[in-house]
Amino acid sequence: MTISKEHIIKYFKSGIKDKKNFKIGIEHEKFLFDNKNNKRIDYLKVKEMFSALNEFGWNPIKESGNIVGLNKGGKNITLEPGNQIELSGDKLNNIHEACSESHDYLFELKQVTKKLDINIVSTGFDPISKLEEIPNNPKQRYKLMTNDMPLGGESSLDMMYRTCGTQLNVDYSSEEDFCKKFKIVNSIVPISIALFANSSIVEKKKSNYLSYRSKVWQNTSRGGLPKLFFENLNFEKYADFIINFPILFILDKKNYISGNKYLFKDFMNGKIDEIGNRLPTEDDLSLHLSTIFTENRLKKYIELRSMDTCGWDCLCSGPAFFIGMLYGNLEEVNSLISLWDKDKIINAYLDAPKKGFNTQLMGKDLLYWATTLLEISRKGLESRDILNKSGKSEILFLKHLQDVIDNRTTNADHMISKFSKNEDLKDLYDK
Repeated sequence: MTISKEHIIKYFKSGIKDKKNFKIGIEHEKFLFDNKNNKRIDYLKVKEMFSALNEFGWNPIKESGNIVGLNKGGKNITLEPGNQIELSGDKLNNIHEACSESHDYLFELKQVTKKLDINIVSTGFDPISKLEEIPNNPKQRYKLMTNDMPLGGESSLDMMYRTCGTQLNVDYSSEEDFCKKFKIVNSIVPISIALFANSSIVEKKKSNYLSYRSKVWQNTSRGGLPKLFFENLNFEKYADFIINFPILFILDKKNYISGNKYLFKDFMNGKIDEIGNRLPTEDDLSLHLSTIFTENRLKKYIELRSMDTCGWDCLCSGPAFFIGMLYGNLEEVNSLISLWDKDKIINAYLDAPKKGFNTQLMGKDLLYWATTLLEISRKGLESRDILNKSGKSEILFLKHLQDVIDNRTTNADHMISKFSKNEDLKDLYDK
């Protein structure tokens, strides 16, 4: 089946789910360092680590004979360009299940990294390495990306090789539900940046940013926060957006081919000579959607992508924060953000990586809005009333964020304080 605009709209509609079947998917990335020399691990070390994880039931994923990831059930461990590793979690029912999944993964990862003398770093930006020091791996697409991405954004290689984020995937129950959720998640990106800031150290020095990762993503090819995303963006408008979006690469007969001369509509019109002018399939559409690096994006679900990676103590707080609003209290948060001006949101988005909670939005600072949204989320999780075996609701996962707000101190502030005292690299590693 080849792809038309109607097929793309139908593709998005196929993601519609009944509210009782809404799922939660979490993806989070980590940096890995060799303890012997404080350098990022190379591909040989990655292969050792993947081999050791086989003992926990993980199965290899191969590309051209090279191991490039692992799979277990509905979960995948994937390899990012600079050998960051990412857990793409299963589709789960609630935050209790999602957090349990992450902690099981942590247990396995810690056994293996300890055995191989590897340190884990949970920050949004590599705090130690220079770009030229970072090893790569044999995944084909990354070679193309390394060549083509800098042409459209000066920080693109930093994004690829030196950032780590946490991503949340959420469902929608109708096109109208998608429109509301997508507008909300784009409107609150500045608050998300400030609240989850965790990348203040760069090349062993204070960067003068709280979320250097966000600053990098703002200057990355194919990224950012388009003004279009603040409109009532339905499936047809998003289809138009991606049809007129440049192609990053095309997978043709198991080989990746640069698409940097073409828009997706050129593909749909059979105008790409390098692949014999063939027309795109649904697999080509899916690949194209995954190479749009905006702060949030649509597949058959909505991906929220504006959080810095954080340590295991706060990993579940971001998903809990958003699920409380989007699944538990959508109308209240929608009525709040509907009063916001998109130009002011974009200004706050540009300021937030450096100014954090001091950023202004609609006459208030982001600490005020974070406090307001946290209360909306708390009410949402309360109304969901999903309890764990100990009888505790999902609200328990908001504790980290409440501490951040009460103390007006983010993970980035803690890192500046801790690292500035003695500049000991060990302070950057997960304990």
